[in-house]
Amino acid sequence: MSEARGGRGCGSSVPQRAPWSLVAAAAALCLVAATSVWTAGAAPMSREERQKLGNQVLEMFDHAYGNYMEHAYPADELMPLTCRGRVRGQEPSRGDVDDALGKFSLTLIDSLDTLVVLNKTKEFEDAVRKVLRDVNLDNDVVVSVFETNIRVLGGLLGGHSLAIMLKEKGEYMQWYNDELLQMAKQLGYKLLPAFNTTSGLPYPRINLKFGIRKPEARTGTETDTCTACAGTLILEFAALSRFTGATIFEEYARKALDFLWEKRQRSSNLVGVTINIHTGDWVRKDSGVGAGIDSYYEYLLKAYVLLGDDSFLERFNTHYDAIMRYISQPPLLLDVHIHKPMLNARTWMDALLAFFPGLQVLKGDIRPAIETHEMLYQVIKKHNFLPEAFTTDFRVHWAQHPLRPEFAESTYFLYKATGDPYYLEVGKTLIENLNKYARVPCGFAAMKDVRTGSHEDRMDSFFLAEMFKYLYLLFADKEDIIFDIEDYIFTTEAHLLPLWLSTTNQSISKKNTTSEYTELDDSNFDWTCPNTQILFPNDPLYAQSIREPLKNVVDKSCPRGIIRVEESFRSGAKPPLRARDFMATNPEHLEILKKMGVSLIHLKDGRVQLVQHAIQAASSIDAEDGLRFMQEMIELSSQQQKEQQLPPRAVQIVSHPFFGRVVLTAGPAQFGLDLSKHKETRGFVASSKPYNGCSELTNPEAVMGKIALIQRGQCMFAEKARNIQNAGAIGGIVIDDNEGSSSDTAPLFQMAGDGKDTDDIKIPMLFLFSKEGSIILDAIREYEEVEVLLSDKAKDRDPEMENEEQPSSENDSQNQSAEQITSSSQEVDLVDQESPEESSLNSQPESSSPTDTDNAASVSASEQNSNPVENHETTSLDGECTDLDNQLQEQSETEEDSNPNVSWGKKVQPIDSILADWNEDIEAFEMMEKDEL
Repeated sequence: MSEARGGRGCGSSVPQRAPWSLVAAAAALCLVAATSVWTAGAAPMSREERQKLGNQVLEMFDHAYGNYMEHAYPADELMPLTCRGRVRGQEPSRGDVDDALGKFSLTLIDSLDTLVVLNKTKEFEDAVRKVLRDVNLDNDVVVSVFETNIRVLGGLLGGHSLAIMLKEKGEYMQWYNDELLQMAKQLGYKLLPAFNTTSGLPYPRINLKFGIRKPEARTGTETDTCTACAGTLILEFAALSRFTGATIFEEYARKALDFLWEKRQRSSNLVGVTINIHTGDWVRKDSGVGAGIDSYYEYLLKAYVLLGDDSFLERFNTHYDAIMRYISQPPLLLDVHIHKPMLNARTWMDALLAFFPGLQVLKGDIRPAIETHEMLYQVIKKHNFLPEAFTTDFRVHWAQHPLRPEFAESTYFLYKATGDPYYLEVGKTLIENLNKYARVPCGFAAMKDVRTGSHEDRMDSFFLAEMFKYLYLLFADKEDIIFDIEDYIFTTEAHLLPLWLSTTNQSISKKNTTSEYTELDDSNFDWTCPNTQILFPNDPLYAQSIREPLKNVVDKSCPRGIIRVEESFRSGAKPPLRARDFMATNPEHLEILKKMGVSLIHLKDGRVQLVQHAIQAASSIDAEDGLRFMQEMIELSSQQQKEQQLPPRAVQIVSHPFFGRVVLTAGPAQFGLDLSKHKETRGFVASSKPYNGCSELTNPEAVMGKIALIQRGQCMFAEKARNIQNAGAIGGIVIDDNEGSSSDTAPLFQMAGDGKDTDDIKIPMLFLFSKEGSIILDAIREYEEVEVLLSDKAKDRDPEMENEEQPSSENDSQNQSAEQITSSSQEVDLVDQESPEESSLNSQPESSSPTDTDNAASVSASEQNSNPVENHETTSLDGECTDLDNQLQEQSETEEDSNPNVSWGKKVQPIDSILADWNEDIEAFEMMEKDEL
């Protein structure tokens, strides 16, 4: 729990049932009043440097927005690696990620109010005209209700809010007559059929043209939705009602919020991740502040600020107390089970929780906000970006980074609350990393793997809607913005809604339903923003003193505060048995297992199997120790199975005009030069003849001293490698012959040998799917001379590289990668640690047949063999401290086979996979409810 809780201050107190002006004033003062407190700590940043960084943000936005308008508009999003627009149905399906795309020029609408914040009023006026002229909201396409609400409806309302502001100023938008608002109203009515459920919770998807359940709609059969999906509607829907006078939108959004509140778990006051929209039963019962729940909490607090309804604040405070009691384990925020909140449900965190420190600032709870933000910053400094998920010991769990803005958002709000120039330096680091690692000639590309620096052909609309807005505001002075930003509240997509909406068209009953469900402790609620003297008790180094213990938390020390039971160990109690120390022949260990409810079974093949039954444990503490022990054992077993796998590699185009800005994800080979142990290979590329490389090359002079390009198929990979090596090539890139294949939709795999001794192959060999290979081939056609770098990870680009075209810097001495934990079974088969199971490799010749794996060993984790058990909880105790810089870790994706020729219709869910990771544990969670620890 925070030590900086509560306090009366910021001028006058805010009474219950406060009018909007006082609520808005309190919210604004909570952020503004503290900015003058900081006079020491980090070195102050000069106004000139802040202006320089602000101008840099403007240039970056122009680069992203300009390339979208030039190469992608009117498509929904830009594909920055191939310089074209992403149109739904014309590109390979990415699964649920594509549900945000509705053929309505998503990026343009999402960027409208960003243009005004960045003082690009002429561009804003042109953009509004384009939206009114070109955008069609009546498309036959199934979209996400949640994404369409926050991005499109929110974008239209944010654009309308600033359009009428500019019109009142008298210079721009004089022709505007609420056209964006009318489009928003049209879209609102198109979303309303999704609420046709007995619970009032909306369906997760809807057809913009045909609605729900009609045969033409191709949707309406879903039964589940995420809590955030149903609980992140009130700001946009209430604003639409207040703007138009049509109360139906706010009524529907309130009903959904009321239902979620009623269905919270009463003893813990937590909500689950996924709920049945018809019955109200929790489908996934893990709870946190990240993916699937995040913006539900955000909208409860912001609905109070925008609408002045104190029931929303009461609900938020009730949830917040539960979050700080169970989920917050400073500096971490770990998911727990809603029925047994003292048991962690995961050993990793997802990147979406990075918004939470910003929300804590709005709440006024500064200390934990500083702690969590600093922990996240240390992870970013290690990996350049925040991985999509990372473990409690700060290893990469999911390596993607789709240029998410949540950390920049929290950085902005912490700077507004503290005035500490340290956060300006954090923002400067974000700018440098984006330009250094994500910037490409046609925009900014998402990171496919933060460890290798490889890119994904993706630039989401939220990057322009949020990232540049928060970064610009971070460095801007008040006079740099043409309107008062304090008169508006940010939605979860950073769209701006005016606070005066609180007094407009108030026809919604403000019946306080909160007290109907629970007795509230008045001491838990702060009706004023905290006094800055309490937040910063006469100590300008207050925030620095909070950050200091966390500066080495990622690299040099074990995370602290994440294991509750550690406190009891310090008092002299014996620490629990660790999986790494367990010996099946030690009687004392066997007795400890029995006490923890863990049974040991000797199998006929000589292996030992462990099964954990929480109900058989001696106490609840022993049961919790048993759960942690089992998870540690799972991780040890999983690590054994992954020892034979290689992490992905990188192909970096370093010649003009790319200069290292395009990084392609490549599959490794089990033979040839190991790029993780040797200096990278750099050279110009040349196509081999014959292109399949299956016989002696007829153009050895063309590939001599170069990196040969070879097509997959017709012979073994090792045979190709020998042929190009004999021709004098210094390396090889095998390009998939399956047209349209891509690392975005197929698992990476490693090229296997031919079953013979491959020690004679001395050159590095990498594999590219068709889409990534086409980028190199297209570059050759356009620029003739193309130079690439083959390495274990993308190399830092020299700031002078673009002018001098010098080779990239020395190979990094440390390998930053991480191991993904994929198993969640509570049964563990223990095998002899000295003879780990080796992966079997086919030795068939290559073939272009869809059923042939071409000797490709899939880079995936073997699944655990398990039987049903009584308890499936996967809470873990942190392992011992290790030097992460010297570990070779990899992220692995579980697949049924190693065939990269997957159907485009197969769903690939880089965001929703975060939510789906626990689907296989649902049955075990339900069983857990029946247990009494």
